[in-house]
Amino acid sequence: MAEKTRSAVPLRLPALLLCAALAAVLFPARGFAQAAQAPPPLRATLPNGLRVVIVRDTLAPVATVELNLLAGGNETSAQFPGMAHAQEHMAFRGCTGMTADQTAAIYAELGGDNNADTEQNITQYYATVPAADLDVALRAQAACVQGIDDSQAQWDEERGAIEQEVSRDLSDPTYKFIVRLNQDMFAGTPYAHDPLGTRASFEATTSAMLQSFAARWYTPSNMILMVAGDVDPSATLAKIRQWYGTVPSHLLPPRPAVTLRPVKSESFTLASNLPYKLGFIAYRLPGTDSPDYAAAEILADVLDSQRGNLYAMVPAGQALDAEFGLAETYRQASAAYGLVAQPSSAPIAPAIQQMRTILENYAAHGVPAALVDAAKRSEVAGAEFQRNSIPGLANVWSNALAAEGRTSPDQDVQAIERVTVADVNRVAKQYLVPDNSITATLNPAPSGQPASQKGFGGAESVTSAPTKPVTLPAWAAASLGRLQVPADTLKVSDTTLPNGLRLIVETEAISPTVYVTGTVKHNSGLQTPAGHDGDTSLLDGLFSYGTTTLDRLAFQKALDDIAASESAGYHFSLQVLKADFSRGVQLLADNELHPALPAAAFAVEKKQTEQFVAGNLRSPGYRAGRALSLALLPTGDPELRQTTPATVGNATLPELKQYYDATFRPDLTTIVVVGDVTPQAARQVIEKWFGGWKATGPRPNTTLPAVPISHAAATNVPDPEQVQDSVVLAEQLDLNRFSPDYYPLQLGNHVLGGGFYATRLYHDLRQVNGYVYYVSVSLNAAKTRASYSISYGCDPGNVAKARALILRDVEQMRTQPVSAAELHQAKALLLRQIPLSEASEGALAGGLLGRAELELPLDEPFRAAKIYDVLNAAQVEAAFARQLRTADFAQVVRGPAPK
Repeated sequence: MAEKTRSAVPLRLPALLLCAALAAVLFPARGFAQAAQAPPPLRATLPNGLRVVIVRDTLAPVATVELNLLAGGNETSAQFPGMAHAQEHMAFRGCTGMTADQTAAIYAELGGDNNADTEQNITQYYATVPAADLDVALRAQAACVQGIDDSQAQWDEERGAIEQEVSRDLSDPTYKFIVRLNQDMFAGTPYAHDPLGTRASFEATTSAMLQSFAARWYTPSNMILMVAGDVDPSATLAKIRQWYGTVPSHLLPPRPAVTLRPVKSESFTLASNLPYKLGFIAYRLPGTDSPDYAAAEILADVLDSQRGNLYAMVPAGQALDAEFGLAETYRQASAAYGLVAQPSSAPIAPAIQQMRTILENYAAHGVPAALVDAAKRSEVAGAEFQRNSIPGLANVWSNALAAEGRTSPDQDVQAIERVTVADVNRVAKQYLVPDNSITATLNPAPSGQPASQKGFGGAESVTSAPTKPVTLPAWAAASLGRLQVPADTLKVSDTTLPNGLRLIVETEAISPTVYVTGTVKHNSGLQTPAGHDGDTSLLDGLFSYGTTTLDRLAFQKALDDIAASESAGYHFSLQVLKADFSRGVQLLADNELHPALPAAAFAVEKKQTEQFVAGNLRSPGYRAGRALSLALLPTGDPELRQTTPATVGNATLPELKQYYDATFRPDLTTIVVVGDVTPQAARQVIEKWFGGWKATGPRPNTTLPAVPISHAAATNVPDPEQVQDSVVLAEQLDLNRFSPDYYPLQLGNHVLGGGFYATRLYHDLRQVNGYVYYVSVSLNAAKTRASYSISYGCDPGNVAKARALILRDVEQMRTQPVSAAELHQAKALLLRQIPLSEASEGALAGGLLGRAELELPLDEPFRAAKIYDVLNAAQVEAAFARQLRTADFAQVVRGPAPK
């Protein structure tokens, strides 16, 4: 239940920077069209105007239902910009014949993979469920098409949660940048106000206003229902006609006009809590209605290419990162921008000016034809890769039809195929001009205040009992009342090559593509030489500089020639078309086994990493993470080793090459291959390119030692840029991944959290009290150690109140058996999540690799299902009593001081 917020920057920075808790995806991934040979969708328009599209995809026994309302932020007023977002929230607070508690319970028992988002011109409700439960998902969505309750009592409770969502986003500096950018670039249009909304407007919103908004825009003729997955299209359509076809429609009011004014070129600076500076130059580009939109897409890809002049600033040591992309895409216009990242101690203005010069040179003199061809190949290949995810397939169809107004996502690829170099150059010349640009800078602003070891603050006395059981509607109870252990659908080949490399293959012929992922087992805390912390990050950063036979540009061209994406290092991956599988693996192996590690690149990486680390050590995000580690781990633990500018400065290229030789070994490597390739063919290719790799010397230890339990601690890390406190409660357990208590704890966790309002923490903290927007529970268990954590975000004045509720709920798990209804719901949630974990090839491969790394059986989820099925409430209570200690939670708060 989250609007599609203006999101944060996904920098291609050295591996060390990934530890800085960067938010993902400032440049949202654009959907690709369905491949031409895929079965045609079944389409229908019901008499009430509801459009229905059903796409069959047999990748996994799951289905995604996505309802698209053709109204969003555009249809709200500037005084109440979050009205569509608030209405989206209220759809989970009760619909026709389905209460808020029933809604939560139904989606929890369906597997908990459901959400919604509000964008500028659409609102989307989506759920991915086991295919056998498709009827329940369709009927639950149909209840909201018939009507949303919008009661004042429910809105009074939900208001607090949505206001916490606003506070969360206002604590993100890149979100604030995007909001400001849209206000300036699209002034005077609906695009200027963010569909998220404001706390002030939500305080003034009433249920009557919500009902009025729904009455105007929530009508079947203003909706598109998308279903994708392992379904019978004809049978599904018949049920949709039955459950949706009788809902009456009405005429729509006029939509607000979008009249674009010329961009007012300007510059602004915002404070940031990031550990580096960011510089942006943003441009208004054509929107999706424009015939030039496809050329704008290709232009953005070309400017973002690692073979281009913008990215060349990075290997030249002129920027930590440099990127370009489409960030905001609307019907009448889009916003795109280039960004450069600099160390917090370095000036950003020269890098911004250099970026401007590069972009204006492309506009004046044209872009390379070779990069246009590469971008087009990549976009068209994406049509094949998109089919490898059932939720992704539903989303790309939904966005094409609902957000962009197309008849099929195929139109996107067809438009891409028609783009010429002249088209791209014309668009660049017209739009990449100073008068059409806005420049911005995000400057780090550390608080300068030390982290304080302040106590937990006051607490309320809370002793209420757990949530009462929920009686489901008859149409849901019949299906969800049964627990069924999912059948093992894996068809895995698991072999070890003569050199010790483990190869796992799962054939999935849903599209002519292959996905490869793998790891070289490694632990920097155990393997890095003393005084050289940071070697792992330096080494990972150097893999992007090519191989001993192909320099950086030649290597990237070789990937572009086959429209493949690749990354190398301790964690590596490859996405490639089936026809080019062998060539792709050849390039991946060349990068893994023969990295160039050039001296000039080493000097650049070393300097940039030193500068980044200096800023990172001062950043609130790093300080909060460090405080938590110090609270959980004993002095001298390998995971407490700290990278500093001094340790990075100790690195030399000969020493780094020795580190590579010692840590990259085939007998520490696992490769997972998923896609349209047989195990025999996959082994032949992997052995051809990786088979000559040999290990020398004794195999290093990569397994951390066990640690004792932790004890209570409290740290407040000031962060002046956050308006909301981010809170983590955590403790080290006397447990590991193979302990008998692992499974009852996980089952109990799904009573506490994981099922939205249907679980205790969400019910108590969000649904009833409105203290939080999110609360998450996590049991992180490895081979030798495990930690338990609960995270939430709230206003400073509610930190102690929320903590008290959490500790009460955990204590009840330790001292009271959970109810039969809660236990059933938790089992249903876990059992149905197993097939959902195979809804994309990426998720399937990731799961196989993760289990291999932990040395678990590859079919562990199906074995776990049998364990969950027979666990009882007494076993859950006993495991919580043995393992959880409410008095020993460490608390780390990042943001304003709790009140």
